[in-house]
Amino acid sequence: MTSLNTTPVVTETHIADVPVRRGKVRDIYDLGDEILLVATDRISAYDVVLPTPIPQKGMMLTSVSNFWFDFFQGDVLHHLIEVLQDTAPAGMESYLPQLQGRTMRCIKTEVVPIEFVVRGYITGSGWKDYLNTGEVCGIALPPGLQQCQQLPEPIFTPATKEDVGHDENVSFERACELVGKSCMQELRDRSMALYNKAADYARQRGIIIADTKFEWGKLNGEYYLIDEVLTPDSSRFWPADDYEPGRDQDSFDKQYVRNYLTTLVEAGTWDKTPPGPQLPDEIVTNTSAKYADVVARLMR
Repeated sequence: MTSLNTTPVVTETHIADVPVRRGKVRDIYDLGDEILLVATDRISAYDVVLPTPIPQKGMMLTSVSNFWFDFFQGDVLHHLIEVLQDTAPAGMESYLPQLQGRTMRCIKTEVVPIEFVVRGYITGSGWKDYLNTGEVCGIALPPGLQQCQQLPEPIFTPATKEDVGHDENVSFERACELVGKSCMQELRDRSMALYNKAADYARQRGIIIADTKFEWGKLNGEYYLIDEVLTPDSSRFWPADDYEPGRDQDSFDKQYVRNYLTTLVEAGTWDKTPPGPQLPDEIVTNTSAKYADVVARLMR
């Protein structure tokens, strides 16, 4: 595997004559029946891509997704064919330096336009909703819960997938209207099962998975687990040995960056709109270290 310490920072990739769609973090190349899913070192928060990259972030995200796809082998179908390391698809050999270690070659599926969010703990926007209504995304919860407390059992809170702006939380019934009841029931149950299995595994390695989101695609009548899986960008990871309900938790994920940006918002120096602020060296270094820590713990 490529050394994380010697790889260049990659903020954007370029492959001539191949259709590409750029997300906040990923560059997605359309190869016909396949796609290349390239995790760059870009980082976003509050739906704004920040000008400061996190070195090797894309490689670490790809390593984590690759680990979980292998972990779930036999539980579900998934779209990963291989992570590009020493070889590239035919005709793309000259582009290997920018793709190496950060690119998943995947089966192309028809994406189900719903984020399948599973929450095991009450935090983030869910905590704010609970304080206001006693519910999270329309699901009534017991009274008296503390911030970041583990829920009696995980809950499923779907959201729409938006290319621009915020994903929008929707009720399960509304999600059924959008993609079909049988689809939602099946993928809800699969998402919950994957979360529970992953949370049990991670807890044994000192990590609490507070929440996460899964994405699914369909091909030839079968559902495939797609996109990134249980990464520090799509999940909240907390150190189990420091966990204490009733307060914000330390984290292994980009919540650390969000917390820094929140200080800028509260100070009135940034309003959550582009362009995003530059990140100080300390924030960059610590964020990279947090990602590396979760990789090491999960894969030891």
